[in-house]
Amino acid sequence: MPKLKTSKTAAKRFKISGSGKIMRRKSYNNHMFFNKSGSQKRRLDLDTELSKTERSRVKRLLALS
Repeated sequence: MPKLKTSKTAAKRFKISGSGKIMRRKSYNNHMFFNKSGSQKRRLDLDTELSKTERSRVKRLLALS
C-alpha cells in the first residue's frame, strides 16, 4: 500500500506538541474584540488539545497512522 500524503490544510491547522498531543487553535478569536473581556481574549490565545473523538481523523489527515 502506498504512503499516505499529508493533508496540507490540516498541517497548517494542527500542531504536534512535544509530548505528542495534537493541538488546535480556539475559535472566536478573529474579530469583535471590543465585546470580549481581557481575560477571555487571553484565554482564547492559548492552544488547546484536540478532543479524543477527533484525534483519529486528524492523525489520518496528518499521515501519522
